Amino acid sequence: MTKRTVEILKRLDETYGTEYICYLNHETPWQLLIAVILSAQCTDARVNIVTETLFKKYDTLEKFANADLAELEEDIRSTGFYHNKAKNIISCARTLVREYHGEVPSTLEELTSLAGVGRKTANVIRGNIYHDPSIVVDTHVKRISKRLGFTKEDDPVKVEYDLMKVLPKDHWILYNIQIITFGRNICFARGPKCSECFLQDLCKAEDKRK
Repeated sequence: MTKRTVEILKRLDETYGTEYICYLNHETPWQLLIAVILSAQCTDARVNIVTETLFKKYDTLEKFANADLAELEEDIRSTGFYHNKAKNIISCARTLVREYHGEVPSTLEELTSLAGVGRKTANVIRGNIYHDPSIVVDTHVKRISKRLGFTKEDDPVKVEYDLMKVLPKDHWILYNIQIITFGRNICFARGPKCSECFLQDLCKAEDKRK
């Protein structure tokens, strides 16, 4: 690990702390799984608004497994892409009930075999529920990792593998948590607050704004 990487992580730790935070509200592993499925192309804030009532209506995994598709679509409509999300949630819940006795599996292979669960969603579960070192590549992580020079890739899986080479395992989960906050507050996709950025002198972005 380079001195520059060490310094970046040190500043992220000092600014945002080292506490593991999940921005999606949940009480059980299966609730987090459904919340992450809903979060595709949707903000965490919107998902939390929807799940506040959704998890009261469907308070067991079995209720999701037996849900009426059209009704569930209406329940989650505001999260976008609700046709596919509803179909995947019902299918995923049925698999968990029938094949996993209601438990959310822990391995990447098992998780990605579930409907609606890709590598990003699987890594959220692995990191937040099972505390397995994992890197979640969302839009913030991809954008900012490129600006920091940690990767040149656009494909999330390739970005993930690049970050696994650059970052120490004890920061794999933390990095995502910290970068989400950093991306929301300072390093925007458009008009980043470069003049206020505590990583400005370490940034490799070509469009830094003084």
